This record gives sequence, structure tokens and C-alpha cells, in this order.
Amino acid sequence: MAPVSEQLEPQGAGADPAAASTPLPGPPAGEEPRRENGGEWCPGSGESGAQPRAALAEEAPGSPGCPGSAAAPEPPEGGWGWVVMLAAMWCNGAVFGIQNSCGVLFVSMLRLFGSSDDKQLVFKTAWVSSLSMGMVFFCSPIVSIFTDLFGCRKVAVIGAAVGLVGLLSSSFVSTIEPLYFTYGIVFACGCSFAYQPSLVILGHYFKKRLGLVNGIVTAGSSLFTVSLPFLLRVLIDSVDLFNTLRVLCILMFVLFLAGFTYRPLVPNTKDKEGGKKGKFKLPPAKKICNFSVFKVLSYRIWALGIPAALFGYFVPYVHLMNHVKERFGDSVPEEVLLLCLGITSGVGRLIFGRVADYIPGAKKIYLQVASFFFIGLMSMMIPLCNVFGALVAVCLFMGLFDGCFICIMAPIAFELVGAEDVSQAIGFLLGLMSVPMTVGPPIAGLLRDKLGTYDVAFYLAGVPPLIGGAILCFIPWVHERQKLKERAKPVDRETTEKMLENESTLVSDTTEKPAKELDSGF
Repeated sequence: MAPVSEQLEPQGAGADPAAASTPLPGPPAGEEPRRENGGEWCPGSGESGAQPRAALAEEAPGSPGCPGSAAAPEPPEGGWGWVVMLAAMWCNGAVFGIQNSCGVLFVSMLRLFGSSDDKQLVFKTAWVSSLSMGMVFFCSPIVSIFTDLFGCRKVAVIGAAVGLVGLLSSSFVSTIEPLYFTYGIVFACGCSFAYQPSLVILGHYFKKRLGLVNGIVTAGSSLFTVSLPFLLRVLIDSVDLFNTLRVLCILMFVLFLAGFTYRPLVPNTKDKEGGKKGKFKLPPAKKICNFSVFKVLSYRIWALGIPAALFGYFVPYVHLMNHVKERFGDSVPEEVLLLCLGITSGVGRLIFGRVADYIPGAKKIYLQVASFFFIGLMSMMIPLCNVFGALVAVCLFMGLFDGCFICIMAPIAFELVGAEDVSQAIGFLLGLMSVPMTVGPPIAGLLRDKLGTYDVAFYLAGVPPLIGGAILCFIPWVHERQKLKERAKPVDRETTEKMLENESTLVSDTTEKPAKELDSGF
């Protein structure tokens, strides 16, 4: 169903290796092979069982032509895929580089829109960045549907254009409230539509190297997170916040151009439907919204544990800059902390992305368990750091395990639900992630407004990752039990009866034929 499934075989289930290796039978003896419209001979229709392979390709999507024949061709593992990888890398960098640098924009917004009379200034300003990050993930289920219907390229290009409009319009506001819509909704929705196709398209071009390529692509956000804070600080000090947002529009314009590189290897749903009937009609709702992924118990646990762990995940990115300013004043360069987060996050994505390729099956989930444990622990240690150097060390470790958590999202989704449903499985998960990532930073800002310090907010931010990591520990055990049950499942009774009926019909035909030949001979 998903575009990925048209290029990748489901991992662990689905395609029959025996079927893939069995050669196709030739035409009956004494009969010339029929090739219509450039097709090759295929068994199964007409008097001689011949049928063009090209015609049967529509009947068996994913096969090279004949029903029951070899599975979809392997991804090219390179070629134009390297260009796609670089474009996807820019997408991750532009989208999450801006989102992760929100701490710098947050401080500038406090200074620009704040007043001494506003007692909930931090709470209200935190909603801008928090709503933006939340909407990136909240739109993901919708984006996955559009990606299945129209393909990665169209969705990514239109998304980048919408994001560009939202960011540009944010540079013309005069109060904080319009930013909720222009920056928090329009810009973020555009980013979401540009971002998710960059994950899906990688599965079209890579399979064996998917973990490594995914690590390289997600490292793009780390490169931008390292450089953008310093660039934003210089721009804000020299040309103010609004002109800085206009400069950031350049990143979104390049992202718009990068989307055109997502060249489809197979037709999308719209193209296939249009090719058959001449006019595109939407598939049934069940095909558009594939809720069958929630029938997989291990996926349900994953979709519960990840959001549970993320209630405090985005708090340091939003509030750490302001916390440093309040505790250390202007004597320390607070942007160095985002630099540390970005560098080690990129290193973590490259290292753990490659490590995940060597960890079998659902056991990859243990990397995420370890990640959440250390992220939670580091969040709790932020208020205890009375020396700036200690905060640098905390951010280095936090970034390393943040990279680990992010880079293995797609490989774990492939393991749990298979390649056919991975697009919407990732979409649903990102949508569920949007709620905790949206509400976490404003709650932390409210605690800061009420208590006058961020200490309690950072302590509480470290608790959800520990709880979420504990929930995820059950997934490998549950996944193994599911696989054992599937292997031990008896053959369906109705299927068995049909097989026996076919065998008896075959036996009767073979016994009747010699008898008729004997009768005709006499």
C-alpha cells in the first residue's frame, strides 16, 4: 500500500523466498511463446495458459509481472539514491535545525514582545516554539496518506512551499499572538509535509544500507543545529528578529528545490488508478487509513512508550538558553550548549545508525531504552550544574543519546510492521508524539512563572523518559512471542478442505482419461 512497499520486501514476513527463486515455467510443448505488447509469456490464462507479463503486472502489484512470481526488484543501493540522500539530509537540517534552535529565537521573542506587567510571559512565548514542533509531528498521519496517494515528490515540494509562506509571513507580525498561527501552524505544517517524504523515499533507494543512510540523513539536523544558533545570534543582534526570519526563508526555498530530486521509481496510487481507468478515484477509506498496524501488539506498545517518554524531551531545547541566562548572566556563551547538543547528536546518529544494522530484529529497541534512560538522567542533572562546564558535559551526553533515539526510528518500524505498512506506521507514531512534545515546554514555562526558577521543571522533565524506556523493554519479548505464534499457527480448515478437494479432482481426472483412451481404441 505504502510507496515504500513497492520497493522493499517486508522484513521477517511476506515474500516467499522459494517463490522468488523458482524459475517461471515456459510455454507448453510445441507452442510458440506469445508476446503481446512487448510482454513475456506467463502461465495462467487462455487456452494454452499464456498471457503477456505486462498485462499481469497490474494484477499483481509488487511482482515483476506474473502473479506469484518473484517479489519487487531490490532497491538500487546507490546511483541517484545518493542525490536523494543529500536532499533528504538538507530537509532534516532545514526543518529541525530551525526547530532545535528555537531557544535563541525564544530569548529574542521574550525581549521583543515582553513587558514587566505580563506575569505569564514565559508560558505564552513557549507556546510558539512548542506548537511549531508539535504540529510537525501532529500532521504526520495526514502526510503519510498524501504520500501514499500522490508520491513523495509532490508532497515534499508543496510542503516546502507552504513552510516558506508561513515563515515569511511570521516576519511581518507585531505581537506574539499571530505567531501561533503563522509560525506555529502554517510554517510547521509545511515542514511536516516536506519532512516525512524524506524518510519514506530512502526506502525506495536503499535496503541493506538503510540504517547507515538514515543515520547520515538525520545527522543533517545536527549539522544545522551546530551552526544555526551562532548565525541566528549574529543576525538577531545586527538586523533584528524579523529580518532574521526572512533570511531563514532561503533555507526553505532550497528545501523547495530539493524536493524535486525525489524521483519516484514506481507509480504512486494516483498514477496507477489513473492509468487503469483514465480518471483518478480515491481508494476505499480502509486503504487510505491503514489502522491495521495497531493490530500488531508490539507496535501498540511502541506507540504508547515513545509518546510517554517525550513529555519532557523538548523542554531543554526551548528553555535551556533562558535558564543559563538567569543562572550565569551574560558571562557565558549559551549557544555553546546547542553546539554541543548538535555535534554529539550527529555523532550518535552516525554511530548508532550503523550499530543498528548489526542488531537483529526487534532487539534494536534496547538502543532506544538506553537512550531514554540517559536523556532522563541528563535532564535531571541540569539544575544541579552550578558550573558552566558541567552543563557542557551534560549536553554532550544528552545529544549523543538523542541521536541514537532518532536514527533508529525507521528501522524499528520496519521490524515491527514490515515494509508494506511502514509509511503509515511512522505517520501514526509521529502524530501521537505531537501531544507530549507540544504540552511539555509550556508546562515547564508555567512552572518557571509560578516558582521563579526552572529547577522543578527540569527535574520533572527527566521522569517521562524513564517511564517510557521501561515500557519499551517489553517489546522484544512480545515481538518474539508473536513470531512464534505465527509459525505455530495451524493451516486454516477451509484452505485444507479446498486443497483436498483439488487433489481428489486431479486424481479423478487422471483416472478417467486413460479409461476414455481405452474406449476409443476398441
